[in-house]
Amino acid sequence: MTGSKTIDVSTADLLARGQAFRIKSIDHTGFTVSSLDESLRFWIDALGFRHLYTWTFEARPFIEQLVGVPGAAMRLAMVEGPGHSIELLEYTSPPDRPAYRPRPSDVGSVHLAFYVENIDALLARIASSGWRPVGEVQTVESGERKGLRLVYVRGPDGVTLEFLQLPEDAP
Repeated sequence: MTGSKTIDVSTADLLARGQAFRIKSIDHTGFTVSSLDESLRFWIDALGFRHLYTWTFEARPFIEQLVGVPGAAMRLAMVEGPGHSIELLEYTSPPDRPAYRPRPSDVGSVHLAFYVENIDALLARIASSGWRPVGEVQTVESGERKGLRLVYVRGPDGVTLEFLQLPEDAP
């Protein structure tokens, strides 16, 4: 037919239409790590987060279905910082768990950003935990964020964090 359009709508789209939802809040950010104990030392001792709990999950259908990995087993710890919680996951199985260390420019790379006071003191403190800047601290020179200092840091497992320091005269 001339002038008509064919619209391909999936069953999921049809089911979702008309059913309102809303995101209420963010609960946590999760990072898979090679050593839960070393990661806890960083988040608690270096950054000052509070340890909430540590749980162990054996390979069972619940975890396998949740993460989509047959044979998955893990230790999990939750830490809480100012306004946000971090979930640290150390998988104990399956045995084939490659480590990925994507560059910030690689598709799928993620980072978490924190406002801090005294970015230089923070960098000195986290260096002893193996967290290093990927470049020099940068300062925004113009625009709304003029004077903002910021830096990306990368941890031993390839996790990237961004630290931002507002200028002294910022509200």
